[in-house]
Amino acid sequence: MLALWLEDRNLTLREDLEAPEAVPDEALVRVRCAGICNTDLELLRGYYPFTGVPGHEFVGVVERGPAELQGRRVVGEINAVCGECATCRAGRRAHCERRKVLGIVGRHGAFAEFLTLPSVNLHLVPDGMSDDVAVFAEPLAAALEIQQQIEITRDDRVLVAGDGKLGQLIARTLAPTGCELCVVGRRPEKLALLERAGILCATEDQIEHGSFDVAIECTGNPDGFDLARRALRPRGTLVLKSTYARKLTVDAASLVVDEITLVGSRCGPFGPALQMLAEGTIDPLPLIHGRYPLKHGVEAFERAGEPDALKILVDMT
Repeated sequence: MLALWLEDRNLTLREDLEAPEAVPDEALVRVRCAGICNTDLELLRGYYPFTGVPGHEFVGVVERGPAELQGRRVVGEINAVCGECATCRAGRRAHCERRKVLGIVGRHGAFAEFLTLPSVNLHLVPDGMSDDVAVFAEPLAAALEIQQQIEITRDDRVLVAGDGKLGQLIARTLAPTGCELCVVGRRPEKLALLERAGILCATEDQIEHGSFDVAIECTGNPDGFDLARRALRPRGTLVLKSTYARKLTVDAASLVVDEITLVGSRCGPFGPALQMLAEGTIDPLPLIHGRYPLKHGVEAFERAGEPDALKILVDMT
């Protein structure tokens, strides 16, 4: 099997891997397309000591699995859980005490010809939806998770710190709420994409300190965190969507004094994400900045790491 392999912060192409075997209650998926996420790039920088095949945003076809999924295109939730621990029984399955996470923790991921996932993790791709749209289901679900965790209304002033892949999706999911939304970024071409979608954009020096009710940090760097924190009014809410390879220094005293609510946010609901993509409420296609065949996957990662890049896709077929 052809696949990308991550080990000791080094990414290589391998042709000698055996295709994974699906255990009972799992499905074998032939991957058609996978997207490079900032988490994949952070893994390269040492965010988590993962060795194996990275990748967790994918579209594929079920080769072996339940009859209702056989031969169907699917996307998949990335947390493989035990279903038996106290956390699972309490309904917090995404935080299963023994979970494995596709391409991140203990399970080979999507930058390969095949992957396996529990069948319950898989969601059918609607007929007529292209692979290029469907591959955004996982990151769009992560963007929607924010509204599962906190209520955002038209009376709220909301700052999104970051004009990258996730920031673009988060802004597009927040716009329909009618909130007073602003995205801060550093790349004019990325901000222009948001402005064409009717979303207000600004540079860091245009943001008034203490003027937002909610700030969402998705830059992945300490400067972005500092900006989001400074932008909040007392008793505001700071949502963290970034994974950091480096340590983050936080002024804890100011969080206490200003009574800031800190919310960590990661995986989200696939059903609503697929529905938004199917209805065209969110059009992710302008975010695609390149595509590479799997045999050129290392080059794809190099391109994805460049400052001007948004979503880079890797095709397995």
